[in-house]
Amino acid sequence: MPNNTPDKKMMKVKLVRSQYGRLAKHQACVRGLGLRRMHQVVDVEDSACTRGMVNAVSYMVKIVGEA
Repeated sequence: MPNNTPDKKMMKVKLVRSQYGRLAKHQACVRGLGLRRMHQVVDVEDSACTRGMVNAVSYMVKIVGEA
């Protein structure tokens, strides 16, 4: 069951560049965000932790929306 309570801010993240051939830590960040394949969009909680992961791999992902 998804943990989408209305009081949590969410953001949509899209994988726009391939994760192959990248640093292992960056691949782990992409996997930690829940992204598996190119052009996949996932909803993640907008927290300091996930913002840090997005900032670390900003050259591979794109924020497409915030809720």
